[in-house]
Amino acid sequence: MYLLFFLVSFLASTIGQICGIGGGVIIKPVLDATGTMSVSAISFLSGCTVLSMSTISVLRNFLSKKEIIDIKSSTPLAIGGIIGGVLGKWIFELVKAIFQNENHLGAVQAGLLIVVTLGSLLYSVNSHKIHTRNIKNVMLCALIGLGLGMISTFLGIGGGPINLTVLFYFLSMDTKKAAANSLYIIMFSQFAGLFQTVVGGTVPQVSALILALMVFAGVVGGVIGGRINKKISAEVVDKLFIGLMIVIVGINIYNLVRFTI
Repeated sequence: MYLLFFLVSFLASTIGQICGIGGGVIIKPVLDATGTMSVSAISFLSGCTVLSMSTISVLRNFLSKKEIIDIKSSTPLAIGGIIGGVLGKWIFELVKAIFQNENHLGAVQAGLLIVVTLGSLLYSVNSHKIHTRNIKNVMLCALIGLGLGMISTFLGIGGGPINLTVLFYFLSMDTKKAAANSLYIIMFSQFAGLFQTVVGGTVPQVSALILALMVFAGVVGGVIGGRINKKISAEVVDKLFIGLMIVIVGINIYNLVRFTI
């Protein structure tokens, strides 16, 4: 089981770094499909892994001094993401308490993930037909970030494809720039969610070894994915993103059925 968690986290973080989706959108549904742990435990482990990967990626980006991250535009989104991360974690615990059944919670997460990934896939395929915007209003950016942080923290995916779609449409970023800025936003929202989990005393029971392995895999995957991203074209990143979304939709459909039956 340890090897499974390490490999899933490593591969997801590597691909997540290349595409800018954070890896959680892969880790969460894949581990849910294995049925090896509770929904809450997998959400927590996924969030910690994504936080480690995104933090390393952002630090590497700043140290490279290539200014891929648009601080002026993405910081309001990140600030909104912090508030959204807190709200998303609160909603997660509320839904968990209402259902009192982790399978029902997992079904809700799987259903929302299908909507998010399918929507991102449709946007990506038809992006050449869509007229994008270039929003500069700080408050509006913060509100958008709040929504992103809330959804991603509730789902335990970090940010994933929805971040990229928003950055494409609302800020007119190209693929590689959107990927870097997405990870910047993910870092803040995941930190907020994790902080609330620890302070609120709602950390699920998980193996310390598995947590350490997944965080380590997230860091290594982030470094390797970053190097690969620099060597491939934006067109290849786009194709990888589309293929990945198709696979993730399929896994989440399976999870929805599994949690429902």
